[in-house]
Amino acid sequence: MARRRAVVTGASSGIGAATVRALRFRGWEVVGVARRADRLEALAAETGAEVFAADLTQQADVDALAAHLAATGPLHALAHVAGGARGADRVEDGDPGDWTWMFEVNVLATQRVVRALLPQLRATVDDEGGYGDLLFVTSTAAQAAYPGGSGYNAAKAGESMIVGALRLELNGEPLRITEIAPGLVQTEEFALTRLGDAQAAAAVYADVQDPLTADDVADVIAYALTAPGHVNLDLITMRPVAQSAQHLLHRGPLRVRQADGRG
Repeated sequence: MARRRAVVTGASSGIGAATVRALRFRGWEVVGVARRADRLEALAAETGAEVFAADLTQQADVDALAAHLAATGPLHALAHVAGGARGADRVEDGDPGDWTWMFEVNVLATQRVVRALLPQLRATVDDEGGYGDLLFVTSTAAQAAYPGGSGYNAAKAGESMIVGALRLELNGEPLRITEIAPGLVQTEEFALTRLGDAQAAAAVYADVQDPLTADDVADVIAYALTAPGHVNLDLITMRPVAQSAQHLLHRGPLRVRQADGRG
């Protein structure tokens, strides 16, 4: 099979950076995209990936990315990981600026990237045959509301609806549309960006046995992109064992309960 080429957004840290590593390990050509050029250069030195600095909330940057990709080779897959949360306030207390930022990075950036890169994915499939992939990392926050999550709930639900509509709109084309919705993932920046305080961010994961890691999610992304071409994994919801639902997180060791003799 010929080498495949993927764009991975949000590649400067967390799940995005782990996805670059996972795909490079599997022999993919990868273009890592994020705002922070210094982090991208370090990732390029580590993995051999190509990198491109861009702010996906800015149309000029998205256009520049699309032009670069078109000039440098075929595109077989988009792994859109970029996104984020700000604030954990009640609806009545939320900062509209935080909500605007979340809609920009989770919803509008998703539409901008799809609009810019879908023609290249179609062109590659038309030239080479096979299939193309558009994969999106959303969140279990898209599936269930929780107190203090309203802005992020709304933004990720919006992104999830884009993914669902896109799958229907592209029916009949050899393009797979996949949504990965992780629950609690311990990364170096997500909770800190959201809460703005290192102590509060650490408390999110305190006493949780084995929260998901960025590598866990990247492994699932890599599997989805390397599954047989006729297999589409529409939606993968993944959580740590300690998190049975968005609102139900066990803190402390996981223990097997002894049978109580009831038949």
